[in-house]
Amino acid sequence: MKSFNWNAETEKAWNERADFWHENSEHMWLKGSRKTIIPFIKSRLEEGAHILDAGCGDGYGSFLLGESGYHVKGIDISEKMIILANEKRVHNISFHKGDLTSLQYEPSSFDAIMAINSLEWVEQPLNVLEEFHKVLKPEGKLFLGLLGPTAGPRGNSFPRLYNQKAICNTLMPWELEQLAQENGWELLDGMPVYKEDAKKLDTQNLPRILKQALTFMWVFMLKKK
Repeated sequence: MKSFNWNAETEKAWNERADFWHENSEHMWLKGSRKTIIPFIKSRLEEGAHILDAGCGDGYGSFLLGESGYHVKGIDISEKMIILANEKRVHNISFHKGDLTSLQYEPSSFDAIMAINSLEWVEQPLNVLEEFHKVLKPEGKLFLGLLGPTAGPRGNSFPRLYNQKAICNTLMPWELEQLAQENGWELLDGMPVYKEDAKKLDTQNLPRILKQALTFMWVFMLKKK
């Protein structure tokens, strides 16, 4: 029986999806589910900061950060994604193929990390949080977007119910919040991303965990202790 290699299977899957992702990424970042992320970061991080875009995909989010005056390094496990990202050269941005579970940067290299929907695709999220902690400067910021319970891509984890291997985990926002706070992170802020039906609801006075339960994505702002 062929052994299952989570990272290899993840790279293969995202190489296969790269062209489709590239066709849709601009819309996602400018008008879709990711449109509020860069403004959220800009209002909380000084211009000129050095940011790691961890799981950068085709690099569109990195380009928006670069346009906002940040110095950006983007990494992704998919070689095809990195090829697409490198098609557009920008002086304050660089892209490299990389594995979030083993970051090849010196400790305390970055002021901040942006990791949007990338933690879902690793086998051991705690290991990645530890890698992020290592490469951030003291009190560095982590802007982490995690798929919420209503997100369709969670369906990638369904095969586990048949005892089959899957490359998408089912980490919930409240679980990530607890995991981070128990392992060297302070919660500073958070932002919901809702589907259209959920936007019709009055969520303002709901407890945070109920807001998270309705989300397509929850964006955390964490600080390295």
